Amino acid sequence: MSLFRTAQLFAFLILAFAWPSQMATNAAEPLRAGTSASTSPGAISQPRFEDTPVPVVSSPIQEELSLPKLLDEVRARNPSLQAMAAAWQSAAQRYPQAISLEDPMFMAMAAPASFDSDLVNPGYTLQGSQKFPWFGKRAARGRQAQAESQAAYHDLEDSKNRLDEITSTAFYQYYLARRSLDLNRNNLEVILQFQKTAQSKYEGNLVTQQDVLQAELEAADLERRNLELVRMDRVSIARINMLLGNEPSCPLAPPPTELSLPSIPLDVCLLQQLAIRRRPDLAALRSRVQAAEAAETLAGKSYYPDTEVFGRYDAMWQENPLKPAVGVNLNVPIYRGRLDAAVMESRFTVNQRRAEYEQLVLDIQYEVTSEFEQVDESRKVLKLYSERLLPAATQNVAAARSNYDVNKSSFLDLATAERRLIEIREKREEAAAMYHSRFAELVRAVGGAIDGGPDEEEMPPPGSR
Repeated sequence: MSLFRTAQLFAFLILAFAWPSQMATNAAEPLRAGTSASTSPGAISQPRFEDTPVPVVSSPIQEELSLPKLLDEVRARNPSLQAMAAAWQSAAQRYPQAISLEDPMFMAMAAPASFDSDLVNPGYTLQGSQKFPWFGKRAARGRQAQAESQAAYHDLEDSKNRLDEITSTAFYQYYLARRSLDLNRNNLEVILQFQKTAQSKYEGNLVTQQDVLQAELEAADLERRNLELVRMDRVSIARINMLLGNEPSCPLAPPPTELSLPSIPLDVCLLQQLAIRRRPDLAALRSRVQAAEAAETLAGKSYYPDTEVFGRYDAMWQENPLKPAVGVNLNVPIYRGRLDAAVMESRFTVNQRRAEYEQLVLDIQYEVTSEFEQVDESRKVLKLYSERLLPAATQNVAAARSNYDVNKSSFLDLATAERRLIEIREKREEAAAMYHSRFAELVRAVGGAIDGGPDEEEMPPPGSR
């Protein structure tokens, strides 16, 4: 073979080997230009933990879900509150009815035969009357109607407080689910880094295959945890949408990334006194005591007769001076057994309401104490996680990572330290959500905001009037 032929063959072989490499380089150019492989026609992306969809998208109106705005929206849309508001407005219309006089009566009577008679004048009678109850009855009915209206109003306020508590709890569950998802993703990134390190050491014959398998096991466990958190996230979204009257899968704005810690007075006795003044359910029961007292007063006045005054023009009389007449009708309360039973019934009702009021005061004092202690416990637990447990667990992982890198400890030690850090991070977020949820319960137990507004007027005890 000539030298020229040999050179041609050698060049052909070089070109044949270089052609596939050039084709692969050209195919990779779009990726280097910033085009994702998934945008190419027919590209298939393998499912990974990072690609797990989060079932919530940001709202186009609100970048971050705000608890005060959420409370306002839930109050405005809740059908139960609307029904109770209508019930209160309905009860408020009873007062003008209770204090009003009964309708006057008009009576007309005629003798038909007298109109065609030549012997007598036409005979007819016209009468008007007005009934006046005994002095104090209308006032007692008015006090009873006003007290029942106030009770309905306080029931509405109590329902608002309870709805706020439910909404706040749902909001903090939503926050916890989303923060746990974020933490779990960060934890998986760390575990994947550990897995790469273990794989490199295994390929260099520095560790056994058990380290690689242990890393894979830790990553799989985090993926299992992710499934739980996604379910929690979807359930919390559905719960908030239920409170808003939306479809369960309606998108919501994301929760805040951090929660500010509210401050509370350290004097539980102050909170108890505040609750006695502000609790709507206690105020509603106080109004029912007043309604029962007014009913007792009204029952006591049933011993006295009501007066009906009337005026009549009686043309049945043939003599003109006898035709005009005035008179009075009185009921005669002689059936004392019925009246006595009505008075005793109303008196026992008053005793019942007063006893219920006293019991509710004791229940409120206990409830405030219990909620306060739970909030104080959650505050201390959160402080312990933030100031001691979390920093110590972070340093423990750093030390374990350093020891593993220089082959002074096994991967199991590193995985155990990282697992403990993951657990403490989750527990810290759970403690934060629990603290705010319990604080919302304490706010409801006190009857409203704890750190704002002047003191309300002291509520008089039952029977002081």
